[in-house]
Amino acid sequence: MLILPKAILFDMDGTLTQDLIDFEVIRADMGIGPNPILETIDKMSGEEREQAELKLLKWEQKYAEESMLNEGCLDLLDWLSARNIKSALITRNTRQSVQTVLEKHGLSFEVQITREDGRFKPHPEPLWLACDRLGVSPADTWMVGDWRYDIEAGAAAGIKSVWLSHGRSPRPFEAEPWRTVRDLCELKQVLEGIP
Repeated sequence: MLILPKAILFDMDGTLTQDLIDFEVIRADMGIGPNPILETIDKMSGEEREQAELKLLKWEQKYAEESMLNEGCLDLLDWLSARNIKSALITRNTRQSVQTVLEKHGLSFEVQITREDGRFKPHPEPLWLACDRLGVSPADTWMVGDWRYDIEAGAAAGIKSVWLSHGRSPRPFEAEPWRTVRDLCELKQVLEGIP
């Protein structure tokens, strides 16, 4: 039997907000090829790294300012709040872009973990950090996201992962989520159905 989680950790881009980011354009601007952006920057140093980080910040801020919430986002967050289910935001983005998104849409989270906080998804550390700050056990927590980093991080952290498929089939990555839902509206329906 399913038990309601004590906390839900949310990814931001593509999960709470619509997936508007064109990573191919960002990579082309940064000149880094098909590899993951943050992992590629981590291997850089000096001026090359500084220039890459500046370009990434520019793109992140642009997309944060243009962001739109996914359908059902506000309803779901209100539902969780009314039941004292804690929530956190965990993103590979910067704190600045997170603040832009939160202010634009009037959102607030008890805990926000960004890449300035240390290791980033798919490493489990940001999920453990969020659980620690929320005062909950990973076993009582769900990680909700739309991409492999969220699902891989959840598995590594011992946290149940929920993949937002947005209708994608087959799943475009190997990591196996604990549960799949189409969108935030369906996630709320799943939660409402738990006695």
